[in-house]
Amino acid sequence: MHKRDSRGNGDKPQNRVKVLLRLWKYLMGQKWGLLLAFVLTLSSNLFALVGPMLSGLAIDAIGVTPGEVQFGRVGLFCLLMAGFYVASAVLQYALAVLMIQISQRIVYRMRQDIFDRLVELPVRFFDNHQIGDIISRFAYDVDTVNASLSNDLLQVSASVITVVGSFVMMLLISPWLLLVFGITIPSSILLTRYMTKRTRPLFRKRSAKLGELNGFVEEVISGYKTTKAYHQEDTMTARFDVRNTEAVDAYYNADYYGSMVGPSVNCVNNLSLALVSVFGAILYIGGHLTLGNLSSFVLYSRKFSGPINEVANILSELQSACAAAERIFRLMDEPPEAADAPDAVALDKVRGEVEMRHVTFGYDPQKTVISDLCLTAKPGKLIAIVGPTGAGKTTIVNLLMRFYDPQSGEILIDGRDIRSYTRKSLRKAYAMVLQDTWLFHGTIFENIAYGKKDATREEVEQAAKAAMLHEYIMTLPKGYDTLLSENGTNISQGQKQLLTIARAMLLDAHMLILDEATSNVDTRTELAIQAAMRTLMAGKTCFVIAHRLSTIRNADTILVIQGNAISEQGTHEELLALDGIYAGLYRAQFQ
Repeated sequence: MHKRDSRGNGDKPQNRVKVLLRLWKYLMGQKWGLLLAFVLTLSSNLFALVGPMLSGLAIDAIGVTPGEVQFGRVGLFCLLMAGFYVASAVLQYALAVLMIQISQRIVYRMRQDIFDRLVELPVRFFDNHQIGDIISRFAYDVDTVNASLSNDLLQVSASVITVVGSFVMMLLISPWLLLVFGITIPSSILLTRYMTKRTRPLFRKRSAKLGELNGFVEEVISGYKTTKAYHQEDTMTARFDVRNTEAVDAYYNADYYGSMVGPSVNCVNNLSLALVSVFGAILYIGGHLTLGNLSSFVLYSRKFSGPINEVANILSELQSACAAAERIFRLMDEPPEAADAPDAVALDKVRGEVEMRHVTFGYDPQKTVISDLCLTAKPGKLIAIVGPTGAGKTTIVNLLMRFYDPQSGEILIDGRDIRSYTRKSLRKAYAMVLQDTWLFHGTIFENIAYGKKDATREEVEQAAKAAMLHEYIMTLPKGYDTLLSENGTNISQGQKQLLTIARAMLLDAHMLILDEATSNVDTRTELAIQAAMRTLMAGKTCFVIAHRLSTIRNADTILVIQGNAISEQGTHEELLALDGIYAGLYRAQFQ
């Protein structure tokens, strides 16, 4: 595979406004739920805003001299205050439950959109990106956005209502005392903007470093046996330590500088409270405020400043959510596999004649893997492709399946360029078995019938018998209903290979590609499979890429790839008589 490290993926910061607008589109998908959430938020905060006013009225009802306490009024205001606060709490609980439901629906849709995009992406994308980094975007980044939608968004909305409501109440109580915030609020805004501008790149870097770490861990786990076999535990641990340290440092820097925002704004807000207390006392002494008014104003000032401080505290989380959303949308913006030609037709009634005319291709346009390649495969013939490692054998498979398109030349099936066929019909015309087996969590029956949903039990058993696997399956406690663990880890590598071969045999395909497909089975079983496949694939074109030359002696044509082109072709006997590259490879294996 041609993977590249996610550190070099060329990701660039996206416009923050565009990111927020795209998130807003997801929110609008739940507009009625959000409308109800807004009503609950408004009601809850308005009920809470009544409390300070009732507190001030209760204080004024006490009076300033002994014997003037109006106990009835004090009791009434206290009961009303308790009632409003309880009602506010109940509404806040209902709001929290509602926001959790809304956020989960949004995350469900977001994950669905990501997965839909993933299945549309070309093979090149997965060749060039770490799987762990992709999974990190699918899991961690989506969860980060979810946390902001369910918690931070709710908190910001409530804060806005509280700030506006408190401002109105303070304006009604004392417009002069409100002038104090003319100094502190601009200071808070300027400070917050400065701090967030500094911390935004740090949160973007944090998400990227986590993706790199996940990608490395995924690679190490997938190659764990190799690490053990070569005693490279210490080496891999050292490499992990480097990436782990980078991730921790990125987290520390983002959280360290992000955590400065809240205390800094809180300091300014405490200053505003001190100023309110001083100037409020002066107004009270001058007879411009009652003691209850001053008390209410102080409480409203705390409600006014508190949400601003809370918003400052969650800015770091919002920065993290924006960075995560950037990575998610960047993945969604990856160009999908090129669309079929407007006049593309379905490939049906396949005869199986395959021709490559002067094909030149390189994964990197500057580095050619195949140069001016020409080959012809007649219908129903077995074509074997051999050659040294790196000669381009697997690349031919990628081109035949149209995972990649050549830079020049053309590939024809039944006399037509494959670009004139729809990709779906083209790939359905092939059954393919690769050296790297892939099985999913499910029964043996489901894994064999993967490519043919309407397959009967008889058809599956017939394919398993042809793959020399039926007897083994019947020794299992549940036979074909035996449940395989993820990627078939509870069966041997050879049995996994046979399962994938049986899966390919079951397909009603007119052409077959085997890329080192029998490399994990013994020679005797491999020969038996070849014989069974020749019977099963009668009249169908078959491409076999093999290193073990004993398995392709009966091929109709053997193509020897050397120096990015076909250097020899013919039958086994013809190539041995030629005494060229193939004869040298054969002698190297058997002499």
